[in-house]
Amino acid sequence: MKFHLVSGACGFVGRNLAKRLISTTEDYIIMVDDLSVGDHPNNWIGNVVSKEVGEVEVFGKDERIFFFKQDIRAFLRRLMNEPDFLKKELDIPFERFNDVYHFAAIVGGRAKIDGDPMAVAIDLSIDAEFFYWACQHKPDRVLFPSSSAAYPVDLQSESDAIALSESDIQIESARIGKPDMTYGWSKLTGEYLAQIAAKHYGISVACVRPFSGYGEDQDLTYPVPALAERAARREDPFEVWGSGKQGRDFVHIDDCIDCILMAMDKISDGSAINIGSGKLTTFLEIIKIFTGFAGYDPVIKPLLDKPVGVHSRYANMDFVKEKYGWEPKISVEEGMRRVFDRAMEVHT
Repeated sequence: MKFHLVSGACGFVGRNLAKRLISTTEDYIIMVDDLSVGDHPNNWIGNVVSKEVGEVEVFGKDERIFFFKQDIRAFLRRLMNEPDFLKKELDIPFERFNDVYHFAAIVGGRAKIDGDPMAVAIDLSIDAEFFYWACQHKPDRVLFPSSSAAYPVDLQSESDAIALSESDIQIESARIGKPDMTYGWSKLTGEYLAQIAAKHYGISVACVRPFSGYGEDQDLTYPVPALAERAARREDPFEVWGSGKQGRDFVHIDDCIDCILMAMDKISDGSAINIGSGKLTTFLEIIKIFTGFAGYDPVIKPLLDKPVGVHSRYANMDFVKEKYGWEPKISVEEGMRRVFDRAMEVHT
């Protein structure tokens, strides 16, 4: 029996990863989240028996899913100070973690990244404590989710937009490009820590750089579900932040999880790979898809005072496809249809 740790387990990516582990393994899953933005497991694990053991909630009839509602830093500090506390408190044969997925972070939509950058910078503290613990505990494998925000912003302007390749970030170089706000800086620093953990401490670490992940259960602070909700309400005029001509690389959460699990199997040196479709799609094009599903043609109302980030951000997926044979399975149209259908269920 294996033991896996998922930090930030109740956020968008964390809970989808946790659900995949729960449904495809018989292993113990330890989930940690302070619920500052996450969704409590009662709302997404399903019809399972739950009980409390001290500060821990236990899910499932086989009692192998555990949830700690707390800051991951407090959880890791306790593990450092009391290595046997999980074994004693939960009465499980725990010795060490096998796979660790580190999703805990201060994150949000563009309004959060631009509007409260110092709060986002707390991620530097979270990741530093996480990697310090990992280098002491030495789990079998670690996943660090970086971000496309780590890429240099000067490669993502209206005039100089390119498909971003893994080689566009050279951490060992004497010079690196400027990433996107404190969120991008924290993710770039996390990648550096991942490489140190691998090189100097022998930790197996894989890093991934997801682009614009989306899915049916993403909250309305993110653009795709917000646009789907407006289309479901048949909003007219239809509001869009900025001109709507800014583009992103949209990749469905199911594909993201597939790629993450592949990376865990095949990457151990702390290097990073892109997760994207390799296609640039503007927000105006997404609106057209959603309003097409809704069967109407609204007037578009640009909100030019809203934060929009870089003009163009999309992945070059050649390296991942050629080296690892991976590419997404869900098209933008299929994925957006799933999101729209969910929005219609909520609206009606």
